[in-house]
Amino acid sequence: MTLNLVKLCVGISAIEEFQAFIDCRIAEQRSAGLDEVRIHITRMVPKRMDELLDGGSLYWVIKGNIQCRQILTDIEIFTDDEGIRRCKLVMEPRLILTDWQPRRAFQGWRYLRVEDAPPDIRNGSNANLPPQLRQELANLGLL
Repeated sequence: MTLNLVKLCVGISAIEEFQAFIDCRIAEQRSAGLDEVRIHITRMVPKRMDELLDGGSLYWVIKGNIQCRQILTDIEIFTDDEGIRRCKLVMEPRLILTDWQPRRAFQGWRYLRVEDAPPDIRNGSNANLPPQLRQELANLGLL
């Protein structure tokens, strides 16, 4: 059974800013001759890794709404230089826009069942709305 994660995207105020951050990191990896993957390091290790790697995604909360996701491709457990066990969430670098779904702030990550996840935005829907208009509509509860 597929399972997803949801996490706050701290310090990012818009999807466009997040995509620019990812593009910059990927360009750095490319110039260093490394694989072009997106990695997020977290302290907690998911216990349900098999379900997450069975087609799961990491859904990102930006400014109080789930707005996008990235497909999980691997989860690597490692010990950092200070001897602390950590986890690398390895994802595809592309962002997949989703319908906005309100989320309150929380620490760490949470599991997100497939049936509770927002649907992807398809071409022709509200994907082409300017970011400010999307935020205003979300604030009004219309997205």
